Amino acid sequence: MEKYPKINPNSMKLKKCVTCGKVDEHHGKGMCRKCYKKQWVSSKVIICPECKREKTHHGKGLCASCYTRVHGYEHIKRYNARKYHDLSLELYRQITQFCVSCSFSKIVELHHLDGDKKNNSSNNLVGLCPNCHKMIHSFDYFEEIKANLKQKGFPVDKIHPSSYVKPRKDKSRVD
Repeated sequence: MEKYPKINPNSMKLKKCVTCGKVDEHHGKGMCRKCYKKQWVSSKVIICPECKREKTHHGKGLCASCYTRVHGYEHIKRYNARKYHDLSLELYRQITQFCVSCSFSKIVELHHLDGDKKNNSSNNLVGLCPNCHKMIHSFDYFEEIKANLKQKGFPVDKIHPSSYVKPRKDKSRVD
């Protein structure tokens, strides 16, 4: 057995890799780290049915990026709904099915009517599309969205623009 000097006293033993012959830190089974990992990694190349690209197989017949998108986002969404809104994913999806102001259903955000993010009562949460959400936070269009919500039967008495955006006193001056 050949002895190789250690470059770093804290490093692992240096040995000649049985697979590639390179002198490197010994990882396991007489191999360097790269060769040791290669024996576990599947190098099967497939055409991903989702993205139609030729990539290495990750799991369930998909490439790594499509696998994460298809199977991993559900867990991420569930975690974020609990962390940021303290709601279950099912309730969050129910509230954000469509915009209550204009009935847009592609992208819908969660809005707290009273402005208190900790108040998660059912009559305080509404789904708004990005346009209506921006408009309710804008002093110029606030009344228009408030009227739409009142017409749909939401309690708008606790909504006040001062809890969102304060108007400037001097419009010619920019802060």
